Amino acid sequence: MKALALLPAFALAGLTMACGAGGNGAGGTDTSATAAPGGAESVPVAQKDAALAALVPAEVKADGKLVVGQDQTYPPNEFLDNGKAAGFDVDLGTAVGQVLGLTTEFQSASFDGIIPGISAKKYEMGISSFTINAERTQTVDMVSYYRAGTSLAVLKGNPEGLSVDNLCGKNVAVQKGTTQVDDLGKRNEACTKAGKPAINITQFQAQTDVNLALTAKRVAAELADSPVIDYAVKQTSGQLEAVGAPYDTAPYGVVLPKNSGEYGKAVSGAIQKLIGDGTYKKIVDKWGLSGSGAITTSEINPAAS
Repeated sequence: MKALALLPAFALAGLTMACGAGGNGAGGTDTSATAAPGGAESVPVAQKDAALAALVPAEVKADGKLVVGQDQTYPPNEFLDNGKAAGFDVDLGTAVGQVLGLTTEFQSASFDGIIPGISAKKYEMGISSFTINAERTQTVDMVSYYRAGTSLAVLKGNPEGLSVDNLCGKNVAVQKGTTQVDDLGKRNEACTKAGKPAINITQFQAQTDVNLALTAKRVAAELADSPVIDYAVKQTSGQLEAVGAPYDTAPYGVVLPKNSGEYGKAVSGAIQKLIGDGTYKKIVDKWGLSGSGAITTSEINPAAS
């Protein structure tokens, strides 16, 4: 899985604001997307597709809304802007709901609590920069909507000369529950097997705390999703830089209950419709995500290669 504040003027102040809002798992809700940085135009309302809407299970559409679990500390994908959910995933989730004839309610949650919440029927959907992998698809279904890799961020100028291959003995921050935790674990094992100092891995509940730890020089580096690192570099006014190219690129997936059947087809079909009518590209462009990560076909439980 799985950024910072909304307006350029936020800089570090935006970090702490977003962190306090989403990182504690408080149950804030919102049903509307907000404007992106720089006054970007709002995404037009997507048109309902009656055939796709008919595929949504009765228990999901009974109240006319989709309840979405989301860790709102991960700009530009999902975060809180003045108490309202904003970001790429928020706009996309809102548009998916519109295609299915439903409003979308985003509920703030800890990242590692969303998939259990889906299984427990607390949420009807999860849209929170979840990388699709075999471990997750054992318990939930995942519908692809973007491709992102992992990136390394360091302080501007890379004073310690770091790369992803020489983190042994360094202090590295990462968000709890993300694929980057597993990545660092494997790198740490390689360090110790080679007789080198272990990586000092610090895990934070909120990605915004990860970013803050680096800008405050409490750690030497951080690992996160490539869109998140790119946005963090921009929003910290040159305090950070990305090192090397993104690696381990894999699709993000909308999380649905396991064996979702027609529901999965409805969500995949809605994303495909948004790709076809140009709404998807407008959302990608609005939030400054790389066009190279945009998909042309939405799939249910695709291979992550």
